[in-house]
Formats: sequence, structure tokens, C-alpha cells
Amino acid sequence: MSVKIEPSWAKVLAAEFEKDYFKGIAEFLKAEKAAGKVIYPPGPEIFSAFSLTPFGNVKAVLLGQDPYHGPGQAHGLCFSVRKGVTIPPSLVNMYKELKADLDIDSPGHGFLEEWAQQGLLMLNASLTVEAGKPMSHSKIGWEQFTDAVIRKVSEEKEGVVFLLWGKFAQQKEALIDTGKHFVLKAAHPSPFSATAGFFGSRPFSKTNKLLEQQGKQPIDWRLTP
Repeated sequence: MSVKIEPSWAKVLAAEFEKDYFKGIAEFLKAEKAAGKVIYPPGPEIFSAFSLTPFGNVKAVLLGQDPYHGPGQAHGLCFSVRKGVTIPPSLVNMYKELKADLDIDSPGHGFLEEWAQQGLLMLNASLTVEAGKPMSHSKIGWEQFTDAVIRKVSEEKEGVVFLLWGKFAQQKEALIDTGKHFVLKAAHPSPFSATAGFFGSRPFSKTNKLLEQQGKQPIDWRLTP
């Protein structure tokens, strides 16, 4: 598999692409497709988070776990779906908190690309999934790759705001140098846990305050309808 990834990330992650585990991911995906399995997101969109947020632009990181596994949902950004697709429950709750936090209304869709274009790296721990089978690719090596991504951001950048929602994401704090970065933890926005500490956490305004304190451009969380 020739990895088509944004040039700045290709340089930062060059060593990872040469490792056996990454070659194993490529071989696994090839075999699954050859066997007729449907994989999400489509091949050209597996690395969309990197294309939309070049390494030099990263000022905040939002961590997800697994791509959506329904038709037309996943397109390479955690929590995001394409326009015309029903807004997933976790994102509905994110919009509720955005309204409470910054009085910003839902755009009526779940397409979050504008956030990524402003420097929010929207990274899932696994970058692919088999249709209809959540977490089906969680053990094929993706987490080793995305852990390396988090480490690189931590090592080579300063003052990045990491949004860690839920227990899974919060385990990634061990990869982050909290002496030079900021970590905002909250419950996951899932309907199962949003009332246990996501609602009221004000992640959007807190992120912008931390960015502004460093003289960085805040994120405009408003999305074009």
C-alpha cells in the first residue's frame, strides 16, 4: 500500500510507515477488500484528518475511538458525518453543549470539516472499521500508529489543547507531555455518559481561552449550515 498522506505528516511519520506493524495493517486491509468486505471510511478518506489539518497547523486534538460503521457515515474525522447523514447521538450532545457553552446553534448537519481546517486534529484511535461491526479493526495495529501520532504532536509542538472525552481517550494522557500541553478531560458525549460530566464541561470556550492565552487564533466553532 502506497500511503497517500499529507506531506508534512508523511515526513513526521515516515519511520512508522516502514515498521512491520504498519505493513501488517496494509496487508490486512488488502486481504479484507479482496474477500469482498466493505471497509469504512473509503480508502481515499482514511487519512482525511491529516489532509485537513497539516502538522504545522495542529493547535488542538480531539480523540475518538472508532469510525462510524454505517453506510455513508465515516469520512475520516472523528465524530463527523457527511451532510445528508443523520446526526449521530454523540454529536447531537456535542451540539447541545456548544449551544450551552457559546450559544452556537446546530448547523442542521454533522459535517465538521470546518473545525479540522482551523487546526483541530480530529483523530480516531482506529482509522478503519468493517461495515456493521464496531471495533472490528481495533486490534490490527491502528492504535500503535495513532499513539505515535499523539506522541509526535506532544514531542514536536507546544501548547496544544488535547480534548479527552471518556475513559478510552483519557488513557492517552500518558502519551502527552502535560508540562507543555493542555489536557481538557470530560465524560464522553454519548447518551450513556453525557449527563455524567460532558454537559457543563464547556470544552469549546475553554479550548479557545487556552489558545488565546498563547496568542493563537481561537477556533470559530460555528459551522456553515
